Formats: sequence, C-alpha cells, structure tokens
Amino acid sequence: MLAVGGHVLGGAEQQLVRLTTGLSGGLGSTKQEMCGALSSGVLLIGALFGRNHVGEDDQLALELAARYRERFLAELGTTHCQSLYDEVHSASGLGSCAMVVERAARILVEVLREGQGLRS
Repeated sequence: MLAVGGHVLGGAEQQLVRLTTGLSGGLGSTKQEMCGALSSGVLLIGALFGRNHVGEDDQLALELAARYRERFLAELGTTHCQSLYDEVHSASGLGSCAMVVERAARILVEVLREGQGLRS
C-alpha cells in the first residue's frame, strides 16, 4: 500500500509509513481484525477524498471506502486477516500475504480512478 500511497500522494513520506505500521497483520499482527491492506487503502482514500473539517461533505470518501471494501470482499472472500492468512497459507493458497496486498492495491487503484472521475 505504500507504493500506491507514494504514487497518489506524491511520495511515501516517513509519517505515512509510520502511520500505517500498526495496521499490519490485522492490527498489531494479531490477525484478529480487518486485513491491514484493506485498512491502509481506506486511509489513502481518506487522504485523497476525506474532509478537512467536520462540516465538510464526506460522502465521496465514504462511498469509495465502501466500494473498496465490497470489491476486496468479492475478490478475496473475506476482509478478516486470520481468515485470509489461513487461506493464503493453505496448500492451494497464494503462498504469501504479499499476493493479497498486490490484489488489494490493484483494487484500490481502480477505486481511486473512479473517485477522480466522480470528483470532477
């Protein structure tokens, strides 16, 4: 997700890297929560389309975050880290969470492009 963030935000600054560190492995590597790739993608959507103050319209960011989650779920079958981890590391699985991150990044780029079109 750092590659996508670096591309769409004009660089992966140290603060962005630090900000997303705890999301890895389903929150602190516990595998108990949402996949870190999905969480990081939602943060990037917020960085690009989120509001700057409470009264500002945030509908586009919310719509894109929901769209990203729906597509992630449709392609990968779950948003839960442990379930993804078990599937990835099964005998017929992808073999590495890097493959999940790659798929999540592709989905995110598609959603971000759509968001740019909706923003116009």
